[in-house]
Amino acid sequence: MPPVSVSVLVDAPLDVVWSAVSDLASHAEWMSDAESIRFGDEQRSGVGTTMEVATRVGPFRVSDWLVVPAWEERRLIEITHVGSITGWGRFRLDPLAGGVRFTWTEQLRFPWWLGGPIVAWPAQFVLATIWRRNLARFADKVEESLSAQ
Repeated sequence: MPPVSVSVLVDAPLDVVWSAVSDLASHAEWMSDAESIRFGDEQRSGVGTTMEVATRVGPFRVSDWLVVPAWEERRLIEITHVGSITGWGRFRLDPLAGGVRFTWTEQLRFPWWLGGPIVAWPAQFVLATIWRRNLARFADKVEESLSAQ
């Protein structure tokens, strides 16, 4: 599957957005495709963090194993998919005058039993739609938390 990239402008300071993005345990609260997140050990952030994400897209369910190979405070989190689905993903934050642009990019390879390259073409459109909604949900959550203060 070619890389899929979606983004959202979050009307919040960089520190607030980073705090929400870097709280990996909370991602299942705003990612509709992530049913749960279980960490591989006590580490919850930074390079070397490992997670098992119970993922569901429609009727498809998979345990997605992730490793964090890059972590730049207030800027970037990269993950590598090391389970049955392989590939990489990146969350990138770019401060702008009106807030922070949060960009989510992923490139995935599906195993044969999930359709392999045949499913990759339609999957990119389905996943882009899901991830776009996830980012909108994330932005709403962060912006609502600011207005509640």
